[in-house]
Amino acid sequence: MEPRGVLIVGTGNAGVSLAARLLRDGAPDVAVVGPQPVHRYKPLLNYVAGGEARMADLERPMRDVVPDGCEWIRDSVEAVDPAAMTVTMRSGRTLACSTLVLCPGLVEDWAATPGLQEAYADGWVASSYVPGSTPTVWPRLSALRAGRVVFTVPPEPASCAPTALKPLLMACDHWRRTGVLADLEVRLVLPGPTATGLPRADEVLERAFDSYGIEVLRDSRIERVDPDAHALTISSPAGRRVLDDVAFAHAVPHYRAPRWIADAGLATDARSGLVDVDPRTLRSPRYGSIWALGDAAAVQTRPSGGALRRQVAVLAANLAAAGRGKPLREYDGYTVMPITVSRRTLLLNEVDRGGRPSPSVPLLDPFEPRRWQWWFDRYVLPRIYWRRILRGRV
Repeated sequence: MEPRGVLIVGTGNAGVSLAARLLRDGAPDVAVVGPQPVHRYKPLLNYVAGGEARMADLERPMRDVVPDGCEWIRDSVEAVDPAAMTVTMRSGRTLACSTLVLCPGLVEDWAATPGLQEAYADGWVASSYVPGSTPTVWPRLSALRAGRVVFTVPPEPASCAPTALKPLLMACDHWRRTGVLADLEVRLVLPGPTATGLPRADEVLERAFDSYGIEVLRDSRIERVDPDAHALTISSPAGRRVLDDVAFAHAVPHYRAPRWIADAGLATDARSGLVDVDPRTLRSPRYGSIWALGDAAAVQTRPSGGALRRQVAVLAANLAAAGRGKPLREYDGYTVMPITVSRRTLLLNEVDRGGRPSPSVPLLDPFEPRRWQWWFDRYVLPRIYWRRILRGRV
């Protein structure tokens, strides 16, 4: 079996943009693994759920985004043997490689919330995080005139969890402008005491919650769902609480890494299953030819598209440096959590791994909501994504 040079597991933002970057840097043999026929620019899913975008704005055929010169292996991973540097596919095929990069993303853990998947099927629960349900969110939210509505922020691990607030705050702005907000009981379920854990961002968001009259349930999670009764059981350190007769819930499922990561002995722990890597260099501490980035990598910062841009640059440089025996670059944990506070204003929340402000534009306060930032997030970044990031130019 002739080993490939670089085998990248995952055809999302991380996998495609890294492959493009490596090929631009002269790597001779790069392949990506992933079964999905469609590539999505996921940040726009929240705007679809908020009535500000369509699914057609964020989807492209995968064959159109895989870079020229890169082999696309349209299959799913079943197992990894890190000692042998082989990957076994669902089809039964086994691939060998010299360098393995893991960026498979996260998968829904429906079993963590009994009844939730059935409620999705019934249609009174949906979210921007589950693409098949995303187009149903805004028609349901915009049609509400009264009743009980619930939103959740998913617990970690999750893909940029605080951005789940976007549909909530855009919907509240819409309900206020249409005069029905006072007739709605809006509740937000947070897995922690605050929305982001960043004091300045949380100050802005708490003012928004108060302004819209949102009841915030802190340190709480949906424990189970009764699909027939439209009821949610909420658990917190204070006990359980049942929210019944829910008109609609934007309830994000729990997530975990694919199980084959832990099965291969590559995970930090069995619960989250995230790939164990040095969070600075993105290299496995046990296997020098295995690397990881993105949502499924334990890099000690919240994942986001902005975080991926930094991670791709660091990892591409480190693959080249490792081949030459040179010192490795370090990723500082930069991430960005763009959150709308109204229909047309947004705060960026750019921070490093320690939660310190790390603005892309010097001297710009990343915790100040601005209209131009909303426009940039909604219209400019998608263009940069399709035209530059996926082509390895950023």
